[in-house]
Amino acid sequence: MTDSPEPPSFRLVYVPGVTPAKWVRIWHERLPDIPLELLQVSAAEASDVLRDGGADAGLVRLPVDRTVFSAIPLYSETSVVVVPKDHVVTAAEEVTLEDLADEVVIHPLDDVIGWDRPPGEPAFERPATTADAIELVAANIGVLVVPQSLARLHHRRDLTYRPVTDAPQSDIALSWREDATTDMVEDFIGIVRGRTVNSSRGRTQPEPERKQRPEKAGGRKPAAGAGKGAARGSSGAAKGFRGGSGNAKGAGARRGKPKRRG
Repeated sequence: MTDSPEPPSFRLVYVPGVTPAKWVRIWHERLPDIPLELLQVSAAEASDVLRDGGADAGLVRLPVDRTVFSAIPLYSETSVVVVPKDHVVTAAEEVTLEDLADEVVIHPLDDVIGWDRPPGEPAFERPATTADAIELVAANIGVLVVPQSLARLHHRRDLTYRPVTDAPQSDIALSWREDATTDMVEDFIGIVRGRTVNSSRGRTQPEPERKQRPEKAGGRKPAAGAGKGAARGSSGAAKGFRGGSGNAKGAGARRGKPKRRG
């Protein structure tokens, strides 16, 4: 007895800070027979996983190598500065990079903002991860600028954050290998783009047959020659009626008057 082939599945990789739950739920509703497998990796690992075929598509942070990958930008994240709750920064609702000029700004090796040059004073060393950087902020070693979703992901009761209005933003995109645009990838594209269930697939659909448009709404096309005469007669009658006691009254008088005998 031969083993039956395993059913197809869709493998989706995503990076920290991204929440794919909504799209996954819609996938299960629309495609219940196709399992969706989730794999979380670091932002730096996502491209390698997609390139090596470890996933069909990914929710990643831009940029990606556009010679290899296709990408659909989904949204941009506000950058925030993470500080202790009693830090002077918390006196304001939002701050600028200039407000951080005198702060020690921690720059982890897994930074996803992609600074040309981080603001403030550099820390003595660069921690390996954002999680490690959060621990340094809690120890009052410095402050940390990250996308807002990462500040929420690493939330601590003794820390808070404020938006940095002029800091670079981090862009989230759906990405996949350009030479591996499968039907299931097209299905997921339809979901993240908000297409309805009838148009969720990005595949080419046959155009519905167009119904012949009637000549006039609510009526049949008049027979040849009949329409014009009827229209003229109707118009003349209406004209006579609008004329008051003109043609209509005169016609009636002639019919009722007897002829005079000679």
